[in-house]
Amino acid sequence: MFQKLLIANRGEIAVRIIRACREMGIRTVAVYSEADREALHTQLADEAICIGPAPAKESYLDMERILSAAVVSHAQAIHPGFGFLSENSRFAQACESCGIAFVGPRAKMIQEMGNKAQARKTMMKAKIPVIPGTREPVLTVEEAELRAKEIGYPVMIKASSGGGGKGMRIAAGEEELRDKFLTAQMEARAAFGDDTMYLEKYVSNPRHVEVQILADQYGNTVYLGNRDCSVQRSHQKVVEEAPCTAISDDTARRMGETAVRAAKAVHYVNAGTVEFLVDAEENYYFMEMNTRIQVEHPVTEMITGLDLIKEQIRIAAGEPLSIAQEDIKLTGHAIECRVNAEDPDRKFLPCPGTISYMYLPGGCGVRVDSAVYPGYTIPPYYDSMIVKLIAWGQDRQEALAKMHSALGEVVMDGIKTNVDFLYRILEHPVFREGKADTNFIEQYVQQTV
Repeated sequence: MFQKLLIANRGEIAVRIIRACREMGIRTVAVYSEADREALHTQLADEAICIGPAPAKESYLDMERILSAAVVSHAQAIHPGFGFLSENSRFAQACESCGIAFVGPRAKMIQEMGNKAQARKTMMKAKIPVIPGTREPVLTVEEAELRAKEIGYPVMIKASSGGGGKGMRIAAGEEELRDKFLTAQMEARAAFGDDTMYLEKYVSNPRHVEVQILADQYGNTVYLGNRDCSVQRSHQKVVEEAPCTAISDDTARRMGETAVRAAKAVHYVNAGTVEFLVDAEENYYFMEMNTRIQVEHPVTEMITGLDLIKEQIRIAAGEPLSIAQEDIKLTGHAIECRVNAEDPDRKFLPCPGTISYMYLPGGCGVRVDSAVYPGYTIPPYYDSMIVKLIAWGQDRQEALAKMHSALGEVVMDGIKTNVDFLYRILEHPVFREGKADTNFIEQYVQQTV
């Protein structure tokens, strides 16, 4: 097992990894930008190294500085968390070249699954159901118009290297395809440095259901139930829960087995998530594979009793999986709400600033993952998520009641948050009845903001 691990990230995921390492007896190295000098992860780690100015491209996205910090601190492994360099195959390869273990899949796997167009081709070859769409990347608007006619409108325009909702647009017909394709392509070029696109048939009112998998280097792969991530705003997840109550046990089992087949098709190793779109008839289609730990991993931990960060580290250290598929038992229901420093009344404008006072809830079945504290100044340079609030109950009704109660205890003075917006989601009858699809916020909730 590793003696020392560097965390190439910040915020609550960095704190989450530090805590797991402490329990495993692993010393930790935090890296931080100048804006994060007083951040919680720098205070909790055994060592902390400044890697540059506040902008992410000069610090958390600077591979050379992070690798230098790992070398000088004698870290044997790097955990990338999520975001930043977590799905960068060049970074994973650089770690391998430096003799540093990358807590995640190998560079080749990241590259193969990180390019969405290539991933589609790989899954089709493995006979995994995919949404009808283009087999090859689309480079020009003229080609997009031709392919869209073949697929049939409406179509989803997606960036091949996309993620987080960037480079995505829906075109209902030919008259709006050109503008939306060019806009999505320009956004993809700016966000990912890659403007190759692909098109998919748009599935109306789908559920976004994902399957968490774990795989070791000895060919053992398991799935850990599923998560319903349908409640999204601008393709960004807002509320997640596990398991999805909108599909039958048989569909859930088949989706899990399909996710395992998808992972084995690329000889996947470490934690990963296979994401599906599910229609009203419970037909499911491969959408993409995230080659990292997910923001919403706590809901899976709550219903399985597994620590996914520890599992990741053990796999990266060369250990076999400690569990087989028959050992995995799902218990109860879990819900996660993302509390963001943003103002829903001003088009969800990020609201950095100093937290003058705060109180966060607790109690049986309530978990808080966060890196903020009273007096902490939220910098304007990074993602606005500041707290992940997770509630577990024996069933969905109990989990909802606990989450509703927990949200009522959240106090954040000095900044604006989306807590009231989360309340509107939880209290809406469509959500309470478990009928929210990916259009839920736009259709029912956002219009009230």
